[in-house]
Amino acid sequence: MVRVIAKSTLRRFWQSSPAHADAERPLTEWHNMMLKVDWPMPQALKADIRSASILKGGRAVFNVAGNKYRVVAALDYARQLAFVKFVGTHAQYDAVDVERIDEH
Repeated sequence: MVRVIAKSTLRRFWQSSPAHADAERPLTEWHNMMLKVDWPMPQALKADIRSASILKGGRAVFNVAGNKYRVVAALDYARQLAFVKFVGTHAQYDAVDVERIDEH
């Protein structure tokens, strides 16, 4: 089980604009999926979710809702924690440096 810090970041995104209201279900599904996985290392994540991209610094990019949205999380594999650093549209993702962005 990977605990996500924090679901409120996901909620804030889908509530931020009527254009993002359709993100509620896929982001909730992503969150629920995270609660069921156990990844001891980045290779296990990649083997489980081939569409995920592994970045430097323990970060991973998850494609959500058919790649309409993206979630960037910093993963602490030893403690099974995922710190949400970014959630946004594909276009918003392209406009940020995901290796440096820090939501919290």
